[in-house]
Amino acid sequence: MRLSLPLSVLAALTLAGCAFGPKVPPSFLALPSTAQVQPGASRTAADGQAVLIGVPSVPAELLALRIPVRTTPTEIAYVKDAQWADAPARLFRNVLADTVTARTGRVVIEPRGANVTPGLRLGGRLQTFGLDAATRTAVVTYDASLARGKSDTVETRRFQASVPVTTEDGPTIAAALTQGANQVASEVAGWVGG
Repeated sequence: MRLSLPLSVLAALTLAGCAFGPKVPPSFLALPSTAQVQPGASRTAADGQAVLIGVPSVPAELLALRIPVRTTPTEIAYVKDAQWADAPARLFRNVLADTVTARTGRVVIEPRGANVTPGLRLGGRLQTFGLDAATRTAVVTYDASLARGKSDTVETRRFQASVPVTTEDGPTIAAALTQGANQVASEVAGWVGG
């Protein structure tokens, strides 16, 4: 006698011993802004006064949720058991937005759902966001572009921060990258507000 099982039961039995994807770390790394916007602070912006901050583009090594380590000029590894809570580009964009808001007092909007025409448009490329093994430093490099008003002119500027790392583990490197990201964001806010 042949036993007939529903397809869903067969699939469940087949997959019972399988594991999908990489091992999930016990915790995820965050990138907090040190320039916090005060609760209850109200800001308004008329058409042409807000700042639009886009999510920066990134090289392929930063598409992963992991911390890249440049081991040689042509080789990249990733820190073991360290994973960001979100894509590095989005985490960095949030630090930029909080810092620009807190330091300049301007209203910051996102590209999606913007109902007003921005007066400033900040974009760019998060070129480096990881550990340089040769120098034992966490490096944040942001190539920013800023368009003011309805002008077709775009200004560009490179911002970079390097923070020494004493231990090459996820939390230590993430703390150094957080310090570097906040330093860069503060310099960008000064440029935007100037």
